[in-house]
Amino acid sequence: MSQYEFSVSVETRYLSEQSDPDGRQYAFAYTLTIRNTGEIPAQLISRHWVITDSDGHVQEVKGLGVVGHQPLIPPGERFEYTSWAVIATPVGTMRGEFFCVAEDGEHFEAPIAEFALHMPRTLH
Repeated sequence: MSQYEFSVSVETRYLSEQSDPDGRQYAFAYTLTIRNTGEIPAQLISRHWVITDSDGHVQEVKGLGVVGHQPLIPPGERFEYTSWAVIATPVGTMRGEFFCVAEDGEHFEAPIAEFALHMPRTLH
């Protein structure tokens, strides 16, 4: 186990009420669970997302914290939040990383593996 490590799991869902397929707007919610699997308390400082639709259009999103928070997560604890993204196709992907600082001042990145965004009953 690394001293500096967050693990990230993701659940997604299609938001039909916020989507407009005729206008090429497909909305998705994603819930992330961030666990400190390291040995030292660490704070999530910022995020970087790469969002790609099935036409190959890429959006990059960078910013401080997540949903207005920069949580300090002790070892063995977790922080969960839900946010959303809109893409122009019924299928797409997201991937990214969190930039973190441990309590002892060490900086590290927590990668977020690529995950799928897809409207129900849509094949890619």
